[in-house]
Amino acid sequence: MAQTVLVTGASSGIGRDTALALARAGHHVFAAARRLPALEAMRDLAPPGTVTPLVLDLDDPASIAAAVAEVDRMTAGRGVDALVNNAGFATAGALSELGDRELRAQFETNVFGLMTLTRAVLPALLARGAGRIINVSSVSGRIPSPILGAYHASKYAVEALSDALRMELAPFGIQVVVVEPGTIRTEFAGRTLAEAAAARTTATRYGAVYDRAAQMEARFAGLAGGTGPVVRAIEHALFARRPRARYVAPREFALVIALVRVLPTCWVDAAMKRAFGLRSAVSRAAE
Repeated sequence: MAQTVLVTGASSGIGRDTALALARAGHHVFAAARRLPALEAMRDLAPPGTVTPLVLDLDDPASIAAAVAEVDRMTAGRGVDALVNNAGFATAGALSELGDRELRAQFETNVFGLMTLTRAVLPALLARGAGRIINVSSVSGRIPSPILGAYHASKYAVEALSDALRMELAPFGIQVVVVEPGTIRTEFAGRTLAEAAAARTTATRYGAVYDRAAQMEARFAGLAGGTGPVVRAIEHALFARRPRARYVAPREFALVIALVRVLPTCWVDAAMKRAFGLRSAVSRAAE
């Protein structure tokens, strides 16, 4: 049966490809993002009448309220059957060198905006006693690393919020599922590289580490796969009769998560410090 789904961050990457896949499967998609031209271009690739562009800025509560009001208007008050919280971004930089503004901005979009939108669509779901909320987290929500600490922290928060929501909303017929993408080839990596480059220009202690992080991100971006595994995981989370609490996509990243969980923390720390060149950078700085 066709459903109405709101997908955030739908102007590019995982959100765009998810919106198109759902539309081509016959569902009605409210494709939400800040860039209306990109949404309209994406709509032209979908079957007529299946995609409705929706301007949405998760950093602006008024924008969220207006977007949900528009959904209610267009659905005669019924609202959506499911919400895919996909929008987000990554801030690069050592935590000791990030200002409050950068850290708050990371959480404003990835955490607070996600929760504000979720609360805004809940009344319609609660009234029907059915619905699904898919929170697109990241493998980064379960694996720590330096230089992207703010992003990791925001995704750790999404994981915990999703766990609590899953238990709180289950008695009302609403299922909450987390999808954890690994390294995927999207515009996301390019934006992260730009963040790292900007941080490198103002670094006081971690210049060499920022260089290594940018090189690693570029290398991973070159090896990254397409969005297909993540889109399929989101579709399964949306429509499976009994969805899992979490989906890791691609699946091989589940092994990485498992290794981090069982290995001693000091081993994980040592591997991360070596990968990011933290030891050599400190040695050169001391010379």
